[in-house]
Amino acid sequence: MKTLKYISVVTLVLLGIFALSPSGQALFAQGSDFYDKWRDFQDMVKIINTNYVEDVDWDKTMIGAQNGLMEALDPHSVYIGAERMDQINESFRGNFEGIGIEFDIIDDYITVITPIVGSPSDGLLAPGDQIIKIDDASAFKITRDGVFDKLRGPKGSRVDLEIARLGETELIPVTIFRDKIPIYSVLAKFVMDDGTGYILLNRFAATTSNEVIAAIGELQAQGMERLIIDLRNNSGGYMDEVVKIVDHILPGGEKILSTKGRLKNANEEMYSKHKATFYKQPVIAIINKGSASASEILAGALQDLDRGVVVGETSFGKGLVQRQYPLRDGSAVRVTVARYYTPSGRLIQREYENGESQDYYAELYDKDYGKDTTKLEDRPTYKTKMGRTVYGGGGISPDYELEDPATISKDLAKVRRNDIRFFFKIASDYAAKHPELAQDWPAFMESFEVEDALMNEVYEKIFALEDLELDEETIRGDERTIRYYIKSELAGKLWGRNEQYQVRTLMDNQIQEARKYFEKAREIAEAADYL
Repeated sequence: MKTLKYISVVTLVLLGIFALSPSGQALFAQGSDFYDKWRDFQDMVKIINTNYVEDVDWDKTMIGAQNGLMEALDPHSVYIGAERMDQINESFRGNFEGIGIEFDIIDDYITVITPIVGSPSDGLLAPGDQIIKIDDASAFKITRDGVFDKLRGPKGSRVDLEIARLGETELIPVTIFRDKIPIYSVLAKFVMDDGTGYILLNRFAATTSNEVIAAIGELQAQGMERLIIDLRNNSGGYMDEVVKIVDHILPGGEKILSTKGRLKNANEEMYSKHKATFYKQPVIAIINKGSASASEILAGALQDLDRGVVVGETSFGKGLVQRQYPLRDGSAVRVTVARYYTPSGRLIQREYENGESQDYYAELYDKDYGKDTTKLEDRPTYKTKMGRTVYGGGGISPDYELEDPATISKDLAKVRRNDIRFFFKIASDYAAKHPELAQDWPAFMESFEVEDALMNEVYEKIFALEDLELDEETIRGDERTIRYYIKSELAGKLWGRNEQYQVRTLMDNQIQEARKYFEKAREIAEAADYL
């Protein structure tokens, strides 16, 4: 009963304080309904505490009530438990402290997928390395949480590893001193053979604008003549980072976005700064259903200001501005305070029913690729800077829809689900036997083909997989894709992530199709006096 009395007393005290506040007075001025509902809630607590079949875990129960309160507002207002806050903050801060590897657990050991560039592991560990011991203790059957516990730590602290490396008969001792590890937003950046630059952007975190601006400079130095920004499945992040990126490719004085809310300080208009130089080459942004929030701000600004062409499919439609408010126990609530609007005035947020977040997400992904819930002719229309028609109604509708993304057979998908690193392991083993491949990247990219002998080995390993019920003819029908999988994994093993993704673009039909629209991107940018 002490717990119940505590909850009741705290509830009444908070209610009294809230009622005297300006916000509380405004709420109570709307009628007595809120107070009635608050009393009903207290009565529910009393009934549950008195009558429930066993002792109530009030910590768990109240967290459930907090979650329910936020979910009833809109799909993006959330309660964040204290235990999740550190993880969420870290994912957007842009760095953590550790040894700096991307890894997976393969054959019960930590397997290095790639050392992070510029981290303590860069140059000491290689893709495919297996960590057998950590500080003289076996790492066999270690869990993911165990990896974080063992390998992350304060800057300057030491960790001693023993590594199994393909081609080596004995374990290799490696000593690494932990340091700050950057979390990159730009997953890949390179220039294709026709002068097309490519930037793959997976989030908008604290360092994203610096990464993107630096990447543009590097690609220009390598001879880039046009740029693709790949925003597919980029779920967003910090709004300020988007503004800085757009500002880099616009002259001064252009409205980038606006926000509108009930609070005065939630109403903003953001403009590009006045500066003499900015990026002046054609731009294409690729979006899909997984492109949301900050990604949509970037795509919407490029489109509305006639700065670039947007291709793909209509984006997610997440245009609500959240602010995060800390609570006393280390948890927080993220509350919607405004809505995003593109420069032409389009509302990015698509419609939703309050409290129906499950339907909100299911509705989007139940649709066929490129088939929006509302036909373009039924959507509200807006005008770009130069008078082109664009469409509202939620999300960013592309200037040009792309064909469906290339897919693999269900049988090959079974292989990858059974072992997501299947082709990584094959490539690692092959690279260890053929170190001469690493001598000439241009030659590898242009002319290397997976030899038939290796393909035969791959097929043998695939058909040796148990309980998958694979059809041999179907698997062999995916031969071209399998060859690309192996080549891309080889490129990652021998050179790094940029080269790995460069090979992947060869099998990405949407990237290849997007390149067809650069003449249109140049045409509209020139008409708007950007080039």
